[in-house]
Order: sequence, then structure tokens, then C-alpha cells
Amino acid sequence: MDNSNNIFENDEIRIVHPDDIPKEARVHAPATQAAPSARESSQYVTKKFFVIALILAIILTSAISSAVAIFFTKEASHYRNLTVSGLDVATGSKLTVAEIVAKNEDSVVEITTSSKSTNILGQTEVSEGAGSGVIVNDKGFIATNYHVIQGATAVKVRLHNGETHSAKIVGSDPDNDIAVIKITATNLKAVTLGDSGDMAVGDLTVAIGNPLGQLGGTATTGIVSALERRLTIGSSTLTLIQTDAAINPGNSGGGLFNGAGELVGIVVAKSSGTGIEGLGFAIPINQVADLIDDLITDGKVTGKPSIGIVITDVADENAAQYDLPCGGTYITEVTSEEAKTAGLKEMDRLISIDGKTFESSSDFVSQVRTHKVGDTVTLVIERNSKEMTIKTKLIESTVTN
Repeated sequence: MDNSNNIFENDEIRIVHPDDIPKEARVHAPATQAAPSARESSQYVTKKFFVIALILAIILTSAISSAVAIFFTKEASHYRNLTVSGLDVATGSKLTVAEIVAKNEDSVVEITTSSKSTNILGQTEVSEGAGSGVIVNDKGFIATNYHVIQGATAVKVRLHNGETHSAKIVGSDPDNDIAVIKITATNLKAVTLGDSGDMAVGDLTVAIGNPLGQLGGTATTGIVSALERRLTIGSSTLTLIQTDAAINPGNSGGGLFNGAGELVGIVVAKSSGTGIEGLGFAIPINQVADLIDDLITDGKVTGKPSIGIVITDVADENAAQYDLPCGGTYITEVTSEEAKTAGLKEMDRLISIDGKTFESSSDFVSQVRTHKVGDTVTLVIERNSKEMTIKTKLIESTVTN
């Protein structure tokens, strides 16, 4: 307890230390008391002053609290689009995610496949697969990935309304991992094609597909993470849109939509592995729209440029067994008269095309595909340890798939 004592005099509060109390007052204060000294009067606080000071302190505290609250409210408002409005508003999407899904859910289908093979015992084995597809024509034409229907002997399509239809394979382009199948059905709703060239990093993306081959109609959202990613899928090198929307096995062939609900990509793959998340990829629709039209019209891709050669990759460690000086991409056959006339020969090693080097045969083919039939390309090749420059005209590919 504090060693000080309180003495109440004339409705005033006086706080004094025991040493300041006169000896005669320590036992009994006299009925009448002399006026306090100047030193003692300076320690008096009136009740009125005490009450006023307390009220001012309360008002000041309240004002400071209000100012702090207003400051943090203003700071929090900077993030309102992310915490309240959602990804569609934060990215400037024309439609909400719900509107994008409603616009396209009837246009994305589930695909199941079966294929038959014979094992070493002569027994027939049936394997099954699953993927997704996008209705691109209300006559029943559906775009998907080539790898979804590759080797299939039977293909079935399940619509969003639950109807199931058998499908036939119309045509495919393995180089671009695109295929078209067809069903006979009515009241089909086709997607609206967008312009994948207008996409920018940070734009909203909505993927709709059939993940795991069992969850048809699943929609996932994200943004464009990167553009023009070059990935080798199977034997082809593709230039793709990267997104962090959740992509899983079974999503292949499904649709990637922009903020206006337009198809901007055909989902093709995801990067997988321990600790890898948010790496999905789609083929830009601008790259394959004409190919899809060709497949619908002719059952094959027309106007595809080719040099007229067959090429293969040889690893450095295998070069000696083929009596080659080093690994690389080699010509194994010259199939066109144009290439023969230009001077290309078997076992020439390809070094560059139009001044650009490449990493593999699939990369080389991808660079050829950036040209048109009739274009002249400049090749640098190595023959007998000497480099040579050869120009040749591109022809239309005669390969059918």
C-alpha cells in the first residue's frame, strides 16, 4: 500500500506524504486549522478540475481511436477488389465466372475411349481412356487432342445434359496434337471462338473439362501465367498458353475460356511431379482454328508445309554405332523432287533453318510449320564434316492421319 495519506478538507482533495503532516495533526486534527502554506496550496486539485480533465481525456482518446480506425479503413479499401469482388473483377473480366461457365458448360463434353490390342499370348486386351472435347460446330463436330483419341477403336461422348453418343474420328493432326470427332445429335451448342492473340499475362482464364475422366463439367479458374511457352509433348514441340487454373488428367481436349466467355485455347497438358502445382497449358486457338476447319472439311490438314524429307534424332552416345561423327538431327530419306533438286541427301545433318538453330527434330518441324507452302527456306547442313547452305521450296505435306 502507498505510504501517503488522504486528508479531506472543505470538499477538496489534498494528497500529502506523512512527513509533511505536522506532528500535532498526526493524532488529531484541530477543529480549526490555519490556512495552508503556499507550498501546500500548490498541491490542491479541485473536484471540478478533476472531472473536466477526465472528460477531456476521454474525448481525446476517442478522437485518436477514430482517426486510427479511419486510416486503416482507407488502407484496406485498396484491396477490396481482391477480398470481396473476386478474380473476375480484379482481372477486368467482362463476365463473371458464373456467367462464363453458364455460357459454355453445354459446349464442353466428356470423351471416353477404348482400344484393343493383342498380347504376346495372342489374347485380346482392351484398354480405356478419357478426356474432354469442345463442340465447335452445331452439326456435331467436336475438337479434342490427338492424344485423347490416339489408337482408339471406339469413342463415346457424354453431353452436359447426360446424353451419351457414339462418335467417329473425322481426322487428326498429330504434329499439333489436334483431332476432330463427330456425333449425331440435335440442339447442340457450339462455343464462340476468341482471339488468343489478344491474351495478356494476368488475364482471367476459366478451364472446363473432365478431370480424372470422372468429373465432367468441372470448371476451374486462374490467370494467364505466361504466353508462348514452348513444350515438347510426345513427338511435337508446341507453343502454348500457360495458366495456373487447375488442370488434371482428363482435362485434355477441354476448353480454356477468356473473360468474355470465348474459347481461346484447347487444354493440352499439365506439368506434374512432386511439389508442382499451377502449371497448366493450352494450345492457342489461333494456331489451330484453320487446322480444325481443314479436318472438318477434308478429314485432313491441307496446306501444311513440308520440305519433303524424313528426319530422325541421334544421341551423341549412339553416333558411333551408326558411323556418324556426332549426334544431331539427320535426314534419313529424301521424298520430294524439290528437295532432291535442291541437293539434300540422306545422312546430311541439319544445323539450322533460316538462320535459327533447333534442339530436336520436332523443334525443326515446328519451325517449318511457321512457313507456308511455296515459301523458300534456307538450310545449313553438314556433310562429310563440311557445312553447306541449301535453299529449297516448301511443298504441301502428303501425310494423312
